[in-house]
Amino acid sequence: MSAKRSVAVTIRGREFHIRSDEEPEVLQRIARYVDETMNYVEQRTGTVDSRDVALLAALNMARELLEEKDRNAEGGADPERLRALIDRVESAALVQAG
Repeated sequence: MSAKRSVAVTIRGREFHIRSDEEPEVLQRIARYVDETMNYVEQRTGTVDSRDVALLAALNMARELLEEKDRNAEGGADPERLRALIDRVESAALVQAG
């Protein structure tokens, strides 16, 4: 297990420092996905309140995660994709808490 380090990521124009033992590139990728999902939600719904956008984005990512879990239960999920989706939902929760 590697040591935790602080990694700066930008989501919705705000910089967040995340302490994690995850590789910085992985955290950047997760942050990009969260940012893209939030932008998509904002464009599709017209919602501008950051908390509402974050909540709707988290719900969207949770739906993706549950669909992937269902595929896994049927023997068709990719464990790496499932882990990536879990990480994305957790990252969205960090943004919401921040």
